[in-house]
Parts: sequence; C-alpha cells; structure tokens
Amino acid sequence: MIEIHSRIPRDAGGIDVRGTLTLAFDQRQKSRLRARLASGEEVALLLPRGTTLRGGDLVGASDGRIIEVIAEPERVLHIECGTPMALARAAYHLGNRHVPLQVGDGWLRIAADHVLADMLSNLGATVTPIEAPFEPEAGAYSGGHHHHD
Repeated sequence: MIEIHSRIPRDAGGIDVRGTLTLAFDQRQKSRLRARLASGEEVALLLPRGTTLRGGDLVGASDGRIIEVIAEPERVLHIECGTPMALARAAYHLGNRHVPLQVGDGWLRIAADHVLADMLSNLGATVTPIEAPFEPEAGAYSGGHHHHD
C-alpha cells in the first residue's frame, strides 16, 4: 500500500503530479485514513496530527509520486442575504454554533443541516442546497488562511 506522509509546497520547483486523491472535507481533516487514488490504488494517509488538507494541496507518496488532493463535491447549504449586515448576522449565529463555515464574496456555505437551514431562513437568509467542494475557514489560530473558489 502506498503511504502519504507529507504535504508538498506548491511553489517547489519541478513538480510532476502523478495522481489525484479526491476526498470530502471530513476526510481531509483526518491524519490517519485509508483511501483510493483516482487510479484505484489504495493509499494510507499518515500525516502529522492536526493536518487538514485543502483542495489543490500536493502530498508526497512513499513511492516518490506527488499526488494532488481534490476537494470532493458534497451536499452543502449556500447562504445569501439581502444585505451585508444580514449576512454578518447569519455568520454570527453560525459562529455561535461552532460549525465549519466557508466564506465567499457575498455568501456563506455550511455542511447540509436542516436545523441550521431553518434557523437561517428564519433570519431572512436565502438557503439553497447545492453540491460543491466544501472549504471552510481554517480558523484564526490555525497558522494559515486559505480561500479556494
């Protein structure tokens, strides 16, 4: 089985990507995981604890290959509001519930949850279930800030 032990910086020169690994957000948060490359080969993620992979990240495999991580589309709620203040209010209430939150230009996304959808609708937000890669904010103390659209 191929083992993946490290993340490779994208700006490292001479990168030859030779495989893809498609994972949902909950899988990209795990430091220990068995998965399959697009080719069907089985891999074991053996990353440092606390590692969260993002769509577009590169990882190094035990056989020397560089593999690109793809954020798998999943069921999420796309949230829009009529005003920036209403969107900030929706974000505030989601933050109080400590849910992973993706922030875009004029929108928010969370994992599909009917209770939160009802709460947001009651706040006046437009909540649309969609399939999309989920890339929530890493957090203020995580040491990095990523946006992927």
